[in-house]
Amino acid sequence: MILTQEHKEIQRTVRNFVDNEINPYIEQWEKDGIFPAKELFKKMGDLGLLGISKPESAGGMGLDFSYEMAAAEEFGGIICGGVPMAIGVQTCMATPALARFGSDYIKETFLAPAVAGDMVACIGVSEPGAGSDVAAIKTTAVKDGDDYIINGTKMWITNSTQADFICLLANTSDDKAHKNKSLIVVPMDLAGVSLSDKLDKLGMRSSDTAQVFFDNVRVPQKNLIGSEGAGFMMQMMQFQEERMYVAAMSLKSMEICVDTTIGYCRERETFGQPLINNQVIHFRMAELQTEIEALRCMVYQACEGYLNKEDMTRLASMAKLKSGRLVREVADSCIQYWGGMGFMWDNVVARFYRDNRLASIGGGADEIMIGIICKYMDILPKKRK
Repeated sequence: MILTQEHKEIQRTVRNFVDNEINPYIEQWEKDGIFPAKELFKKMGDLGLLGISKPESAGGMGLDFSYEMAAAEEFGGIICGGVPMAIGVQTCMATPALARFGSDYIKETFLAPAVAGDMVACIGVSEPGAGSDVAAIKTTAVKDGDDYIINGTKMWITNSTQADFICLLANTSDDKAHKNKSLIVVPMDLAGVSLSDKLDKLGMRSSDTAQVFFDNVRVPQKNLIGSEGAGFMMQMMQFQEERMYVAAMSLKSMEICVDTTIGYCRERETFGQPLINNQVIHFRMAELQTEIEALRCMVYQACEGYLNKEDMTRLASMAKLKSGRLVREVADSCIQYWGGMGFMWDNVVARFYRDNRLASIGGGADEIMIGIICKYMDILPKKRK
């Protein structure tokens, strides 16, 4: 993936938007435990930033996924994890299936408003007993006339308290676990849809997260995305875009940690000299930046293969695994050089330390990524006959 002038212009637009419309308000949103998604997403929609790779027929730019990745990298410049995560849910997690497999009705009623910023989207996969194990979900959608009747619970749902619709994965038959699931668009204002209180999370404080309950929720069958029983496959495809987004988004946040730490160590003096003069510190910063650049290369390579319609499951999983571990290593290493100041709640490196811990859990835990990589390496244990 080579960044053209067009890529750089999108990055410039995102960078200006982050600097003017997001970062000045992060401290307050972190304290509030929520950011104004409807207001912010509308501003983003007006700039085209919610539909970069979405079809022009739905109001998008119609560009390829490399432009989405270029934007994701710049969204990593937001000085918290919660807001860029919520943006990624809107662009690369809850809407790709609508764009790729949705009917004209789905695209007109849900995708186009999401691209315009007139609707907030969330994705409903995880459940109290089914996180990374997607096949184990229990939520059901049973046909009744022209409708589905939905019952179940979804857990850890980002954007849920402000969402207008949820892209829901539910069991629509008694077939095998990988063949009985479907994706259905469910408006959040329907009778029978309810929410828990906002969940009190370790990090991602500015992102609203809640449990969503479905009690005999009646949804028209025309809200089905694609064909019935193809939900697991479609969700796995969405996961690839999600995992590449997560890895791309992590790059800038890690560089913020490194750069702010270098700045602090230049100003902070101990034993008569700036901290940065200690070889162990400036060597460590160089090592961390090298790791970040290596991850950037992996992300760009995964995106390039994705554009060429290659199966990037292996490399996208590697990028997700590496980013989840590297963000922890970078934040932890940097905090050490801040001393007591690094242990303060409002320190930006401490915030990334808290927020980025989720990267090895959400969107498929590290262990799931490793399992996928092992499968592609053909080193999983063989079943005895």
